[in-house]
Amino acid sequence: MDQSPEIGQRLTDKSEVPDDMTIRNWIGSDAFAQWSALQDWITAGYPGVFTPDWIYGGKKHGWSLRYKKSKAFCTLLPEYRAFSAVIVLGGAERAKVEARRDTLSPRLKDLYDAAETYHDGKWLKIGVSSPDDLRDVTELLTLKRPRRAAA
Repeated sequence: MDQSPEIGQRLTDKSEVPDDMTIRNWIGSDAFAQWSALQDWITAGYPGVFTPDWIYGGKKHGWSLRYKKSKAFCTLLPEYRAFSAVIVLGGAERAKVEARRDTLSPRLKDLYDAAETYHDGKWLKIGVSSPDDLRDVTELLTLKRPRRAAA
């Protein structure tokens, strides 16, 4: 008999790319509201820039939804009863964050400070379970790449 999924477990069934129903059932309706709001925010603020791309990271990492043009913008990780956004900040982007540090939420400052810096940037994994969490993600994404108005 299969075990029940645990909170935070990833979608690892490689047989098919997840659709909205699968995502909603996996992350739950509350998290799905934030998931949808973030996707809508990206679509509205970056019209025609990104095409979301489902990528499979193997049995350990499962499915993730990547937004990328020439370099990664963000990646959404559907997890059981939750979801996270991964944002990689390069040197110039970290400088922007540092310059605006006083305006960041305490939680976002803590996540930023705790994130390890690698050769390709500082990787932040931000759990999104509330409008405040969503605001933290969108603030970082706006610093990473300013939004533009729809044509």
